[in-house]
Amino acid sequence: MIWNTRITQITGVKLPLIMGAFAIIGRAEFASAFSNSDGLGIITAINYPKIKAFQSDLELMLKLTDKPFGINFTITPPYLLKKRFGRTEESYFDFLDLAIDMGVSIFSTSAYQAPELGNKIKDAGCYWFHKCVTMKHALAAQKNGADAVTLVGLEGTGFKNPIQNTTLVNITMARKLLKVPLIAAGGIGDARGFLGALAMGADAVCLGSSIIATSESLASDNWKQKVLNQNIFDEKYYKKIFHLELKDSPIASMAIGHIKEIMPIKVFIDKLMNETESILRGWGYKSDTFNTL
Repeated sequence: MIWNTRITQITGVKLPLIMGAFAIIGRAEFASAFSNSDGLGIITAINYPKIKAFQSDLELMLKLTDKPFGINFTITPPYLLKKRFGRTEESYFDFLDLAIDMGVSIFSTSAYQAPELGNKIKDAGCYWFHKCVTMKHALAAQKNGADAVTLVGLEGTGFKNPIQNTTLVNITMARKLLKVPLIAAGGIGDARGFLGALAMGADAVCLGSSIIATSESLASDNWKQKVLNQNIFDEKYYKKIFHLELKDSPIASMAIGHIKEIMPIKVFIDKLMNETESILRGWGYKSDTFNTL
């Protein structure tokens, strides 16, 4: 099936699937496997303290795939900078220039506002996606010129905001309030979640926790086994996700409830899309093109 959305138009990918921005494991080997499976692989720049290491991984990425991919710049909030090492917008300026010189045209920012990076990305004629968790921040990103916004629901991993809503509320309300393309994130790990997000108004889905246990993921065996064996209905796990008890130890999102075995990323994505098409056919959908434009 051919998938036409505003995100596939912008990125040039065949499938409206975006790889999450991973600390530690968001590197070329993993990102290229995602891109080679027809989604948008993401290299996460915070994984490279030095620009030479970043350049080496970009060179490797270009050897491993000829498909589109993007770079994420994770900005450390000011209050966390006081407590531990982090990255400011300015620390990424040289990284951005290098990536642009090497042909990258899609960039995302996350964790904190990034208007200066966004402006530099836009001035270079590239695309800027911003990832946030509240409608207030999504509206601000749109006002600042972001080409797309990723909204993360409360079901997702990462640090929580006290006024963060669920993916259902985020995306259905964002479809009413925002004009820019939307990427849904948070708790999505199977065909029904993917299709449901598109029905709610998303132009693509961001896959994070659901791909940690894939073969190409650089996560340790211990990490993958935790993903495979976690009971998402356990009270302690539930409280960590929904009662804002993650503190400084983010855990995998509710999406891992759908993950039962380690498999290659292409097998995972093919399975996801085949099941999605099967659901659509079961509903009487006959077209070979899914178009949300």
